[in-house]
Amino acid sequence: MTESRKRTSIATTCTFFLLAMLPSATPSQQPLQPATPMPTLELPSGTAAPVAPAGPRLTLADAERMAIEHNPNISVARLLALAQAQMTREVRSAELPTAVANLTAVGAHDNSRITAGALNNPSIFDRAAGGLSVSQLITDFGHTRNLVRSAQSNAKAQLENERATKLEITLTVDQAFFQALTAQAVLKVAEQTLNQRQATADQVGALDKQKLKSDLDLSFANVQNSQAKLLLLDAQNNASAAMADLNAVLGSEQNQQFELVDEISGSPEAPPQDAEALLQTAFTSRPDLAALNDNYAAARQFSTAERDLWLPTVSALAVGGGTPVRSDQIQSSWYGAAGANISIPVFNGFLYSARSQEAKLRANAVGEQVRNLRETIARDLRTAVLNVQNAFQRISVTQEMLNQANMALDLAQERYKIGLSGIVELTQAQLSQTEAEIAYANARYAYQTALAMVRFQTGS
Repeated sequence: MTESRKRTSIATTCTFFLLAMLPSATPSQQPLQPATPMPTLELPSGTAAPVAPAGPRLTLADAERMAIEHNPNISVARLLALAQAQMTREVRSAELPTAVANLTAVGAHDNSRITAGALNNPSIFDRAAGGLSVSQLITDFGHTRNLVRSAQSNAKAQLENERATKLEITLTVDQAFFQALTAQAVLKVAEQTLNQRQATADQVGALDKQKLKSDLDLSFANVQNSQAKLLLLDAQNNASAAMADLNAVLGSEQNQQFELVDEISGSPEAPPQDAEALLQTAFTSRPDLAALNDNYAAARQFSTAERDLWLPTVSALAVGGGTPVRSDQIQSSWYGAAGANISIPVFNGFLYSARSQEAKLRANAVGEQVRNLRETIARDLRTAVLNVQNAFQRISVTQEMLNQANMALDLAQERYKIGLSGIVELTQAQLSQTEAEIAYANARYAYQTALAMVRFQTGS
């Protein structure tokens, strides 16, 4: 094989190796930070990177406040809590008096009686009268009282559900906010990458015209430049999609372009080290667990109320009124009466027994749901703590990787300028530097997202 063929074979091998190492067109979906400035070659005149439209500044705290004020899920939870409070009033009404006003006018056939449809045989007379009927429950030996307590517990559960919804929305806002910061940071990295690779391609093209570099070098540079353009296109699309997601969780139908404020310090707070120390806080602070506990209390109280259906019910009734227009058979112009009644259940086809057993079984089922949720909270909290510890460690690792990638790129650029290395080494250094930029930004925002998950798991 001639020397020319050997050089061609080596060049072909390098081409395949470089193409295999080119960055994916789809950027990472993890939360990000604005990129660390990378060393770039001079940008040729007439080449400008896309600039995102300016908008109102938005901090994470502002985003959480806006979501709680405007997100429809918060409104739904609040309205359901108000509706459940009215159910408590509905049940308590059985303990209060009931008054009904009656106005009656009758025109009857002379000497007629109602002779069908009932066991009694009442006479009917011409009359026009008005009166008032009042009834009052005296006691049902705890049945209504337990129904009221059950309704109150359900109302408390709905209030806890409202608080749980707020926590879920807050977590969603945090995730969407850091995702939008991620997308914007990737966009900045893509813009810088395109500028750098465009400058490299232009310089290699100029050297190629002077026969100082080969056509292979120019082809490699142009391939890298095309990859950078694809990365920029996807980054722009992902940034727009992330902003749309953020607007949705904020409760807005508009596509508002915010200027997100990155408040993350250079030295983030250390992660929690022991999940077990946070577990009791989670058990006492998680609103979804508190809501389920209230539902369990409500189910037990309802079960007791259903058992009390077998107890007697004592009630009182009073009526009174006047009959200014009446037939001769009705001698008094007014009427009045009062009495009491005791209702004792004897047999109803086992209805009350079945209702009592059903309520007891349903209460036991809710109790098992409470136990299952506690186990789920313990598992999720331990997982969240492990994830946040891992995310914190990745920050320092990716920072070191970025420092090394920046150093390698500086050396590769200098070596290429003085002819000590080829285009493959330079493009590989550029690729590694871009990947390191994205990995570092991802690590920082992923850590903040993991911290938000820990706060959610502990009910903070």
